[in-house]
Amino acid sequence: MKSTFYTLLLVTGFLMSCGKEQKTMSTPQVNTTTLDRTITEHNNEEGVKIIPITTAKGTFNVWTKRVGNNPKMKVLLLHGGPGSTHEAFECFNDFLPNANVEFILYDQLESYHSDQPNEPSLWTTGHFVEEVEQVRKALNLDQDNFYLLGQSWGGILAMEYALKYQDHLKGLIISNMMASIPEYENYVKGTLAHQLPKAVYNEIMAIEAEGDYENPRYNELLMTHYYTKHVLRMPLEDWPEPVTRSFNHMNPKIYIHMQGYSEFGITDNASLKGWDVSHRLKEITVPTLMIGGQYDTMDPNYMQWMSTQVKDGQSLTTQGSHLSQYDDPKNYFPGLINFIKAVNNKTQK
Repeated sequence: MKSTFYTLLLVTGFLMSCGKEQKTMSTPQVNTTTLDRTITEHNNEEGVKIIPITTAKGTFNVWTKRVGNNPKMKVLLLHGGPGSTHEAFECFNDFLPNANVEFILYDQLESYHSDQPNEPSLWTTGHFVEEVEQVRKALNLDQDNFYLLGQSWGGILAMEYALKYQDHLKGLIISNMMASIPEYENYVKGTLAHQLPKAVYNEIMAIEAEGDYENPRYNELLMTHYYTKHVLRMPLEDWPEPVTRSFNHMNPKIYIHMQGYSEFGITDNASLKGWDVSHRLKEITVPTLMIGGQYDTMDPNYMQWMSTQVKDGQSLTTQGSHLSQYDDPKNYFPGLINFIKAVNNKTQK
């Protein structure tokens, strides 16, 4: 694939840079390329901890970074993708430390600052749930302090983790993710697609029918008419640097394998096709906050409904889009911080 800044546009609100040089953390080639120097510098930052993850295919390293220090309120952030990065969460540094809430940035296996073994047998929700559990143990997180926040694909992962390991959680936050891929597809095809100008939608569908996802016209149409309305509600030239950097660092291989190419549904052979835990939300008993955006790629009404299905749920609908932390921080962060502190105060009584 050609290496352009916006090479492919995909369903969770992330762009992929397909020409990125692959690297591993386990055997870095220090000082041989700009990429390696950047990663080495990143690993030497204060608060960084490299965590070995045991898998059926060997042991690999993942990158984490702690910001702040609070023994009772620690939030592990699960980024989108699969294959995106922690960088889309960098704006949390402007809000959570001032509220005395500790958070942990984390690049999942196959993501930019962690090892990239290129092992498709590990590209499953089951693997990533166990990876999060190993990260939890390495960071000494438990039910007295452990909040888990997952955004987009990270929301899928957070739900799956809670369904297996919620006894370790103090609180759960699902940000900008529905509990059902089929329901998501119904929303994007039945509602968002029809908000596009008819000629634009027809041209997009014609390109998808040809499988011509590398067509520059496809990217142009989606960026102009869809992304700046439902992914990040800002003119492209105003998109924050951490967001564009995260897009540039996307790993396309795992993304395509698990989610596919199309903006209007999951590709038929992608492994997340048909994923649905809506009927299991009632099994989640830990305090849970569901965050959606009024202009999100995900249905905000459905995400409100999700909060009624868990035992102890709350809902927050921002006036933003899929990346509400950037286009509506004045609602996103107070709602998030208030939830974390309310759970902490309740549990401390």
